[in-house]
Amino acid sequence: MKLKKRIAIVTGAARGIGLAIAERLLKEGATVVIADVLDKEGKASAKRLGATYKTCDVSKASDVKALVAFTVRKFGAVDILVNNAAVSANTDFLEVTEAEFDRVIGINLKGSFMMLQACARQMLRQVKEGRKPGAIVNMSSVNDTLAIPAIVTYCMSKGGVSQLTAATSIALAPHGIRVNAIGPGTIDTDMARGVLADKAAMDRAMSRTPLGRAGAPSEVASIAAFLVSDDASYVTGETIYVDGGRMPLNYTVPVKA
Repeated sequence: MKLKKRIAIVTGAARGIGLAIAERLLKEGATVVIADVLDKEGKASAKRLGATYKTCDVSKASDVKALVAFTVRKFGAVDILVNNAAVSANTDFLEVTEAEFDRVIGINLKGSFMMLQACARQMLRQVKEGRKPGAIVNMSSVNDTLAIPAIVTYCMSKGGVSQLTAATSIALAPHGIRVNAIGPGTIDTDMARGVLADKAAMDRAMSRTPLGRAGAPSEVASIAAFLVSDDASYVTGETIYVDGGRMPLNYTVPVKA
């Protein structure tokens, strides 16, 4: 129970990686607010886990403000933020519209910024009142570095998230508030289902994955739980890649038939 008495917000947690993180934080003793725009799934997930659900579109400042205020009003504090809400769009670079650009950047990057800023302000108030400093985890991706032209807006957003992590970790370090990121590779979620269901696409992904398999959401959740715990008390400004060895690879590996 490493997170006993800690209050956490996990965005994009109705399903997938966010849900796995919410479940893991609960098991570690945290009180968890699940935030999402998928109200039906989010409410069902929260009820099943014993968490609290709050609708939130992270691209809207009013929703972000309301989520943080709701959490503080109900539980008295915000100690942990996991900035997980994200979308992707598979579109040829030349066909990307302004609306698609705004949607992906608005949720993945602007939303992460606004959530981080709002929670950091609350955490700073708490530190001044004598509460233990908080911890923040942003969800980046191997695509913060590795480029895929069919998801250019997603790559741009995740590159921004990694720089957001680095810059804010320095800004908040004097207050003891830590900021880190996780960069998943191919994880078995709804977002990756198109790749997982297509043998040719899956073979391409696995040819770049030395461990030879997709990751499970629980494997990302375990890193999140570590980063927000005291076990990572001297870790800030880092991006940990949960990718089966993809980032250091500079060639492709054979895929089992």
